[in-house]
Amino acid sequence: MIFSPFLSIPLFFVMLLLLEAGRRFRARTGLEPSATIENADFALFGLLLAFTISRAMGRFDEHRSLATRELNAIDTAYRRLDLLPSETQPPIRQFFRDYVTSRLNQYETSDHSVSAESRRLQGRDLEGAVAAASMSQPNPNSATLVLLPALNHMLDITNTCRKAFNMHPPDAVFLLLLFLSCLCAFIAGLVIKPGQNNWLHMVTFAAIVYLTIGAIFDIEYPHHGLIRLTSYDSYFIALRDS
Repeated sequence: MIFSPFLSIPLFFVMLLLLEAGRRFRARTGLEPSATIENADFALFGLLLAFTISRAMGRFDEHRSLATRELNAIDTAYRRLDLLPSETQPPIRQFFRDYVTSRLNQYETSDHSVSAESRRLQGRDLEGAVAAASMSQPNPNSATLVLLPALNHMLDITNTCRKAFNMHPPDAVFLLLLFLSCLCAFIAGLVIKPGQNNWLHMVTFAAIVYLTIGAIFDIEYPHHGLIRLTSYDSYFIALRDS
């Protein structure tokens, strides 16, 4: 990934420079902008903005849904430990608490890979649960059939989260978005008639585009900026302490 939300910060000043460049270019050359080309460029830019933010919101909602599903999967697997013999439950329950601790802070960085500690605990939980289920009385097969699917689902949802958080649009989409924003800024500068210096118009246009693209980056990469998923850490802590 070559893009980050911080790329949108200098965009505001670049657009202001391009707006001023377009204004001066028209004043020097007397070029009259074509309304057809101008409308087509702005329509394409608006369409790309709408498409990008819509897809980003869809992925953001999916990330929240996956985080909730992971919490529910861990809670379900933990509750099914009641099927095991009481003497085998304490160490496995402690493994579950350690595993939830290892899953904290997964939404604060761009690296959503499963940590080495989580992988180690995943193996120990599964091995310990299988061994305990085989010792359960009077029917070990029943305990195994109920417990193991819940454990497997818990592990699968972790891998699903990792893959989903690393899925983003191609870099070409962001390149096109940045290019069109700069092109539209220059075209918007051409619209300003000679003798006019409408700084309010220029600053407002640059600010609206900057805030929109900044919001797209924040939603697409929720480990940066103002929009984050770190609130789910509190749910993991509550689950661990429950």
